[in-house]
Amino acid sequence: MGRTLDEVVASLPAERRERVDARFGELKAEVEGLRELRQAAGKAQAEIAATLNIKQPSVSKIEKQADMYLSTLKSYIEAIGGQLELVVHLPHTRAMRLNALGDLRPADGAAPARGRPRRRKPPLAHTG
Repeated sequence: MGRTLDEVVASLPAERRERVDARFGELKAEVEGLRELRQAAGKAQAEIAATLNIKQPSVSKIEKQADMYLSTLKSYIEAIGGQLELVVHLPHTRAMRLNALGDLRPADGAAPARGRPRRRKPPLAHTG
């Protein structure tokens, strides 16, 4: 008769069991898609639909999409009680969080100017 997985893991050295437990935690924290993410949050499609002011079949469609607007993803994540963060990994640099995709706000946080920037007229020459 074979051994159970628990018996096999229990027979491993303590250091190995710690590595197995750590990897299990990492894998458990990963999800394959939005459906699993919603289920992990304990939400039903109908709840998400009500929050987003859409019909339940639309939530199902969002969960099956392979490509979508970031604004749609952000709204969905917020509807399940989460917060979307975008992290960029470039070669030879540390990971960077992208805070304002498409937002043209200056570094001081002021709202961007609307329309075309105004040109300053040169001062009139004084001929006096």
